[in-house]
Amino acid sequence: MMKLLVSGLQWASFMLASSLVAPIAIAGLFGFSEVDTAMFVQRTMFVLGVSGLIQALFGHRLPISEGPAGLWWGVFAIYAGFAGTIYASDTEALRSLEGGMIVSGIFFIVLAAFGLLNRLATLFTPTVTFVYLLLLILQLSGSFMKGMLGLPNEAGTVQPMMMLGSFITLLLAYYFSAHRLNWIRQYSVIISFACGWLIFIILGQAPAITDHGQGWIQLPHLFVFGPPLFDSGTIVTAMFITLLLTANMLASIRVMEEVIKQVTGSKPKGSYRRAGLAAGVNQILGGGFSAIGSVPISGAAGFVAQTRNASIQSFLVGSLLIAVLSICPPAMNILAALPAPVGYAVTFVIFSKMAGFAFAELDKEKNKEQSRMISGIALLTGVGAMFVPAAAFTEFPVAVTSILNNGLIFGTLTAIAIEQWLIFFHRKKSKAGNY
Repeated sequence: MMKLLVSGLQWASFMLASSLVAPIAIAGLFGFSEVDTAMFVQRTMFVLGVSGLIQALFGHRLPISEGPAGLWWGVFAIYAGFAGTIYASDTEALRSLEGGMIVSGIFFIVLAAFGLLNRLATLFTPTVTFVYLLLLILQLSGSFMKGMLGLPNEAGTVQPMMMLGSFITLLLAYYFSAHRLNWIRQYSVIISFACGWLIFIILGQAPAITDHGQGWIQLPHLFVFGPPLFDSGTIVTAMFITLLLTANMLASIRVMEEVIKQVTGSKPKGSYRRAGLAAGVNQILGGGFSAIGSVPISGAAGFVAQTRNASIQSFLVGSLLIAVLSICPPAMNILAALPAPVGYAVTFVIFSKMAGFAFAELDKEKNKEQSRMISGIALLTGVGAMFVPAAAFTEFPVAVTSILNNGLIFGTLTAIAIEQWLIFFHRKKSKAGNY
C-alpha cells in the first residue's frame, strides 16, 4: 500500500511540475489577480486530474498523464490580443474560449463515434513518430534551458544562484535515474524533486508559500467567466484544433505502447476510439470548468522509461491525488511553491530519454533513404517555424496561425503529407507498370 502511495505521489509530482506553467502564463496574459490566478490554476489541475482518471479507466487505459494542451495555450494567447477589438473585453474572449473547448469536445466524440480515429492512427508511421518526438524535444528545449537559468524574470538576465541550483538538481536527477539500487531508480523523480526543493531553500531561491484566504475546501465552479459563446470563428478554430490535438493524442498513445513493451516485455493496445470519446469529454470539462483543454502528453513515456513503473494503479493514484489536492487550496499553495527551475531540471532528464525513443522508431523503417528524406524536410520545416516570431502571423486566421506558429504540429503535418504523397505516387506508378 505504501509503495503504491509513493508511486502515486511521484506521478502527481510529475503532473504538477509539467502543468503549472501554462495556467500561470495564461493568467498573466489576461491580467488575472493573484486570487483569480490561484483559482484558475486549481480548476486546471482539477480538470487534468479528472481527465487522467477518465482516460485511464474508460479511454486508452494507459498510464499517460494529461497536460494543458500547448495548442489551446497558443489560442488563449491569440485571443488575449482580441480583447478590445474582436471582443468587447477579456471576459468575452474567455467566454468564447469556453465555447471553443466545448465544440472541440463534441467534434472529438463525432470523430471517435464514426471510427475516423483508427484511420488517422495509420498515418503515424515510424517516420512520422520520429519527426514528432524529435520536434517535441527541440521545441521544449528552449523552455527547459530558460527555466533552469531563472528566465524570464523582471531583470531579464540569468540568475546565477538559480542556475547553480538547477545544475546541482540536474546532476542529482541523472545520478538517481541511473543508481545501482532499483528502488532509488524507481522513485528517482520524487527524490529529485525533494532534493531540488531543499537545495533551492538552502540557496534562498525557493518562493514563499502564499495564502489567498480561500479556506480549506474550494470546489471548482462551472462557467466562471460567464455562459459560453459560440461564434463562427471560434467554432472553425475549435474544429482545426481538434484535428491537431488528435495527432498529439495518437502519437502519445503509440509512444507509450512502445515504452511499456520495453519495460514489461508485452505491448499493450490502447483503444483509439475510446481514447477519442474520453478526450471529447475532457475537452468539454475544460470548457465547462473555465480551465484549459487537456491532451495526453508524450512526456509520460519518458517518465515510465525512467522509473520503470508502467503500473496503471500508480497512475490512477497520482491522478486522484491531483484532483483531490486541487480542491484543497492550502495544499495547492504548498505544491505551487515548488521552484520552477527544479521542475524544469527534473523534467529535462525525463525528456532527454525521449531522443532514444525517436531514433528507435526511425530504425524500424525498411526504406531508410526515403525515411531520411522525409525526416530532413519535416525537421527543417518544423524547426524553422519555431524561429519565426508569433507576431508575423497576426494577419492570418487563428486556425492557420495555430498551425504555422507551432513547429511541432507544422513539421509533423509536413511529414505526414510528404509520406502519404509518396505512398500514393508509388502505388500509382506500380499500377501503371502492370498494364
